[in-house]
Amino acid sequence: MPVPHHRFTRSLLLALIPACALVGGLPFVNRLEPTVFHLPFLLFWILGWVVVTPLFLFLAYRAGGGDDGGDGDGAVTPQAGTEAGPTGVDAPTRPGGGAAR
Repeated sequence: MPVPHHRFTRSLLLALIPACALVGGLPFVNRLEPTVFHLPFLLFWILGWVVVTPLFLFLAYRAGGGDDGGDGDGAVTPQAGTEAGPTGVDAPTRPGGGAAR
């Protein structure tokens, strides 16, 4: 099932926040003082974004429709009017029943 456009956009923006903050913020935080936990601020900035990036990626995954509530076995469940083919892709059915080949 395709992801709606607004969900895709939201998840893409959430996934881009850490990359943009990490790369785009470097010119503004490139200094030795102040130090945080005895680390130069630039190193603290980079490590901080490395630590919080998985949180943003998890939020992007959830915003994009990940974990749709399935049972987790990865099996494709055919919808009404369709029949799962050998590749697991839904194939349309003929009016008399059976899959159209």
